[in-house]
Amino acid sequence: MAFFNTHLDYVKYGPKLLLDGMPMQEVLASEDEVRTDSIRIQTPDMQELAAAGYPVFLTGDFNQPSSLDYAEETVGTRKGITEPVPWTVSEALFDVGMRDTFREIHTDAVENPGITKDNPDFRSGGFGDRIDYVYAGGPVTTLDSKLVGETGGPDVELEYDPWTSDHRAVLSTFEVTPVELPTTVSLDRRLLTEGEDLGVLFNAPSADNTIAVVPEDGTADGALASTTVGEQGTTTFSTADLEPSGYDIVMVDADGTEIGRNSFWVRSIKEDVTLSTDKSSYAVGEPITVSWDDGPANRWDWIGVYNADASNPKQDDYLLWGYTGGHEAGALPPTVFGEMTMGPDSQGKPWPLPPGDYHIHYLLADQYNSAGYIEVTVAK
Repeated sequence: MAFFNTHLDYVKYGPKLLLDGMPMQEVLASEDEVRTDSIRIQTPDMQELAAAGYPVFLTGDFNQPSSLDYAEETVGTRKGITEPVPWTVSEALFDVGMRDTFREIHTDAVENPGITKDNPDFRSGGFGDRIDYVYAGGPVTTLDSKLVGETGGPDVELEYDPWTSDHRAVLSTFEVTPVELPTTVSLDRRLLTEGEDLGVLFNAPSADNTIAVVPEDGTADGALASTTVGEQGTTTFSTADLEPSGYDIVMVDADGTEIGRNSFWVRSIKEDVTLSTDKSSYAVGEPITVSWDDGPANRWDWIGVYNADASNPKQDDYLLWGYTGGHEAGALPPTVFGEMTMGPDSQGKPWPLPPGDYHIHYLLADQYNSAGYIEVTVAK
């Protein structure tokens, strides 16, 4: 079976923009930029696998409602649903044959809205949306789907007290027939800290194969480590002698022909991220390009701009900010290097930055722990 999981960005929440009066086409364009472009990284693989006969599943927090919940029959039933809205993530998934399994079982969105996230928090009331999903594609039959959450929650069928998340969950049950594993070389994880072992699972059409660790986009001829394997099984590589960087795992057959490839990252055991900017001093309104290397590569690492005289992330407020992976941080493997430009399209405010001194921090895992900062000046 093929299993996908994702977490789409939460900024510029579409229903709020609609409530604030933004025209629908502008809202949908924003959704494309923030969330749908991210899901489209994954949909080609979903479509290809389902067409080849594999059961395909997708789960995640999409931070977007479904078109099935903003339809003609739901208009006026909840605040903010004033007209049908073709929410772009659900439409992109429907286009490749994926099915919303909660709505397969609970077809009436008026009778069972299935809200998974109230706005802003279901513990304090308020209106919300169904933004957490289990999708299925290919030869999969949905038998049941239930909402899981706090005791007494609307539409909650599986109740827990205490319920320890700010989202409710979806539990779907299926009937599937798994298919034969294709030629593959898969990894137990794609991000490791130097010194950790990398587990590799392989399945080949015949015996006498070699699996090698190579530099990113390299070939087996340039192997940094290799081992001979049979037709099916597991093997392990140590990363103790690998510098923090990106690498590929390559599987070749007895003739030296490549039959499988995957990629992984090794990050430094130290928080020794190197930050730089394209300049040290900027004019008012001039974009600031921030680069980093040897980063810890947590999926939700972020860059924050602070006033120099209020630059303690644990107690002071950030100004401009952005995830190191951008809006696609929930769909792409994290990397140890990258860059972003702080400018008029950045999250936060103000822009342009007024004259003054600033600290630009590399912050860890969607929290306020800094791994380092660089100083810049906006000149008068």
